[in-house]
Parts: sequence; structure tokens; C-alpha cells
Amino acid sequence: MRLRHCRPDLNFRCCTRPSCGPTRGSVCPPGPLCTEVPRAARPAMSPTKRVALVTGANKGIGFAITRELCRQFSGDVVLTARDEPRGRAAVQQLQAEGLSPRFHPLDIDDPQSVRALRDFLLKEYGGLNVLVNNAGIAFKMDDPTPFDIQAEVTLKTNFFATRNVCMELLPIVKPHGRVVNISSFQGSKALEDCSEDLQEKFRCDTLTEQDLVDLMKKFVEDTKNEMHEREGWPNSAYGVSKLGVTVLSRILARRLDEKRKADRILLNACCPGWVKTDMAGDQGSRTVEEGAETPVYLALLPPDATEPQGQLVRDKVVQTW
Repeated sequence: MRLRHCRPDLNFRCCTRPSCGPTRGSVCPPGPLCTEVPRAARPAMSPTKRVALVTGANKGIGFAITRELCRQFSGDVVLTARDEPRGRAAVQQLQAEGLSPRFHPLDIDDPQSVRALRDFLLKEYGGLNVLVNNAGIAFKMDDPTPFDIQAEVTLKTNFFATRNVCMELLPIVKPHGRVVNISSFQGSKALEDCSEDLQEKFRCDTLTEQDLVDLMKKFVEDTKNEMHEREGWPNSAYGVSKLGVTVLSRILARRLDEKRKADRILLNACCPGWVKTDMAGDQGSRTVEEGAETPVYLALLPPDATEPQGQLVRDKVVQTW
């Protein structure tokens, strides 16, 4: 296999694909974050126009974030959704309010769909300025689906698919870009409910992305073997998935500081609070507009900002965990 030098400042992407193994130095085999951006996908239209994108944005918090970005962001705002009719209906609703979002289909569970979005962004804008990873799922408390299935399905979307979106889109984020990963206080609670050994691993500053991936896979495997409690895991698949998102955000932010420090890209996780959505039901204490405040705040941090970076933020305040 021909090796390539990682050049994040050019069109190359640093490898995080599990099959590539840990990378050392500046050379790694081609993978999702080290392959050259396809020539056909390189900018052809408006490389200087700014663009913000929200995943899972046809309803709930994602819709509220999109609405507020349409009002405040200087540039185009792309609303994405897995269900195209619902996504287009959401765009029409915002247009009726006098706003002008664009629509692009996106199923974060489908790698081909993610790559198509990446190519669209490169062709239309030459990259991306703001990414809000909002798409996610949660089983209801009384859902009869076996816990091991809930764990596998929940982590597939909330952690592994979100990670894949980051792998594909982070390399095209422009200087002074902002990345916001929607996490949850349930992730912090899951950490507290983990064994001391697991807590130490998740809090470790030298935890690698592959280490984190292995931990997330172990949780799913332990649930299948009906031994997750014995291994120190909590009984919340959603909580563990969001714990993974929070820790992933810290790791990716650290890598940005190492590889692209001069670009001053800020990447953070945030907790929108207990919001009244389809996911939380009527138990939520906040409106979707209130839930959107912190994600929008992080997405619109000024160009000269240097922090927060790699943090979990709630109510615009960095959380200690």
C-alpha cells in the first residue's frame, strides 16, 4: 500500500480509521481522514461564501438551531434531515417566517449519504464554516426492545455515525470554523454511574480516539453478553452514547490544536438541557428555543475566540466533569 504524508493544511485528512491502527509521525495509510479530497468534489462555485450546517434539523432542537442561525449567521444555512419530505416541509416553514435555509438530505447512518453531503459542500462553498451535529436517537423509557439491541442501535447513530460525520467533514472545515456536538447531561450522569476504573479511562487526557472506539464497542458487546453491569457500565444506552460524544469532542479538539492550530477552529460538546421534544416528551422543562441557545452561542463564537475548546458547555458555561 502506498503511504501518504498527512497534510491537514492541504487536501489530506489524518487517519482515524480503526483498520489503519495507531499512526505515528506524519505517515499513515490512506483512510477516511488521510485520503485526498476527490478532485471532482473540489470547489467549483462559491468557495468564499460562508455556510453553516445542522444535522437532524427538521424538528426539535435542530430545527430551533437552524432557525436561529438563519437569523444570526452571515451566510447560507443548510438544514439536513434523513426524511426528505419532512426536511423540505421544515424549510418551507422557515421560509414562511421570512428566512432562507437550504435543504440537503442526510442520513448520518449512511456513509454514502455523508460523503454526498461533503461533496456538495466542497462544490458549492469550498468547505464548511459551522457544523452542528444534532442528529440522534433515543428509546423511550418503557420501550420493550431488549437492552442489548437498544445499546447497539443507539450507539450506532449517536456515537459511531456522529464520529463518521466528523471524520468526513472536519477536514473541510475552514479556518475559524466552529463545530458543535450536541451531547447531554445524561452523558455526565452515565460517567458518574460508571465504575471507578471506567471513569478513570474516560477522564484520561491521553485517551486516544481508538481507545474510545474500543470502549464504546465493549459496552455494546457487554450488553449482548448480559455482563455490562458486572463490567461497571450504567443501564443507559443513551447516556453512554452521549458520554462517548463528549469524550470524542475533547479528543478531536485536541487533534485540531495539534494539526491545525493556526486555523483556530473551535470544537465543543454541549448540553441543551431537558427540552420538550419528541425524544424527551412533555417531561422537558425547557422550550426548544431555550435548548438552542447554547449550541447557537458556540456556533457563533467570534473569529478571534480561543476558547472554549474541547469542553462540555451548558447554559454557555463550561462544565466540570
